[in-house]
Amino acid sequence: MPRAMVSHFRRVVFLMRSVRLVRSLRLAPLAAALVLLAACASPGPTKPTVTALYAQLDQATQGYETALQQVRAGNVAAGQQTLNQALDTVKNASVRCGSTPGCDTQRFFSAYDHMLRAKDGSSIGDENDDGDPQTGMALDQHGPAVLPEAQRSVTLLHGQKLSELIAMNGAVKAALQMWLTQWRPNLIDAWISYQYMRSEMWPAYKQADLPEALLFGIMAKESGGKVHAVSRSGAAGPLQFMYATGMRFGLTTDDGFDMRFDPAASARANAEYMDEQLAVFNDNLELTIGAYNTGEGRMRRLVGDDTKVSFYDPRIYNQLSQETRDYVPSVLAAAWLFLHPDSYNLRFPKIDGAPGSITLKRPASLSELTVCLGSAGGMEEGWFRTLRNLNPRLDPQQEQPAGAVLQVPKLLEQPYAARCEDGPWPILATDLHNAAAPVVDDPPPPPPGPVGVRRYTVRRGDTLVGIVRKLRCSSVQEVAEMNHLHHQHISVGQALKVPECR
Repeated sequence: MPRAMVSHFRRVVFLMRSVRLVRSLRLAPLAAALVLLAACASPGPTKPTVTALYAQLDQATQGYETALQQVRAGNVAAGQQTLNQALDTVKNASVRCGSTPGCDTQRFFSAYDHMLRAKDGSSIGDENDDGDPQTGMALDQHGPAVLPEAQRSVTLLHGQKLSELIAMNGAVKAALQMWLTQWRPNLIDAWISYQYMRSEMWPAYKQADLPEALLFGIMAKESGGKVHAVSRSGAAGPLQFMYATGMRFGLTTDDGFDMRFDPAASARANAEYMDEQLAVFNDNLELTIGAYNTGEGRMRRLVGDDTKVSFYDPRIYNQLSQETRDYVPSVLAAAWLFLHPDSYNLRFPKIDGAPGSITLKRPASLSELTVCLGSAGGMEEGWFRTLRNLNPRLDPQQEQPAGAVLQVPKLLEQPYAARCEDGPWPILATDLHNAAAPVVDDPPPPPPGPVGVRRYTVRRGDTLVGIVRKLRCSSVQEVAEMNHLHHQHISVGQALKVPECR
């Protein structure tokens, strides 16, 4: 390739990174760049085999891991050099892959995309002690910034970052598109609900050293943040536990209340389930998420002893239902958006989810509180869902007595005192709550009158079904019972008793 063209290509990539477009790099522009490389590359004396190309890809992947270790150890220059070498290896091998029969270019595209995101700082899988996302290898003016050794790495699966598990393959990208388009309202609703339940759900995941993004991804896909959600199959709660599985992890019935609907207990059980199944599947997150959807027994039978197998391996993927095939990438995509909304032109609303409580000064139901609170705190959709989520044991229509303590977002404590203790709004809310539609007593139906009977003589070619259809005022069963017929057998000349029409 002419040196000027190589220089131009590098400038284009640099400009793309400088405006943070690399992190949203898609296969089309990457493929075009690789085709450009292929067009100007001189063919080697021998044609490489697919095995040799995949070996180069493995070598580049190992180089990427080495680069991360070098940066974390403080050797920034060496890490940058190792990462550049890994990128060059992937580029060169991918050029030859395009002309080698049987070579899967998708594997090279994903690896190249992953390394570029790491190089420009968008490969984010760590969180700090406060739960705020942090970059895995953030670039400053001099290259990758050194990660502080004291920074806690909230890991998935004992050392693997979320960014290393969410491969940018077609299934995950398709799920990202769904969350950003058709499912976008559901994603935003799930985010809002989660922010108000975060103090209930996050501690269990944090204690288990599981990433918050995974918790959000599962909840967004399972219930959308609706604590009282129940599926057609009987799964219940914000994380949709089946009854038997919930019982196994302590989600029993407490004084008539199904603990699957409790956000804190449900998150604790989910964290225990994930830890259990991660141990079974050798820390393979995708298989573990798949087991959560399709059942761990089925997933174990499919995987057998090969716990290193990919979820997308045809031996596994082709045996799963379409629901599970969609479920796993959807959870991972929602988790990825939880960490990187800005990278996908997504803005989650800022929510003050600090927990609080109110003591009722007058009897009120959750429905009445929703009316008198209105859009307090800027919640245009109203507070019904949030009040139900935070008080899952309460019937929303059941009036709670004065003195009862209810869980609410802290930002509602003052609006409650200003709007719901006295004044017109609680009076209106109570009036609406007590209103009832008038009950109309329908007159009882008249008693059935006597049914007349007439005779019908069976003719040649008649069947009992045909006779009933012809008379249009009875049923086959009724005529058969009146004439004590067996198996609807009739004979020519037979006189049948038939109900008269009224």
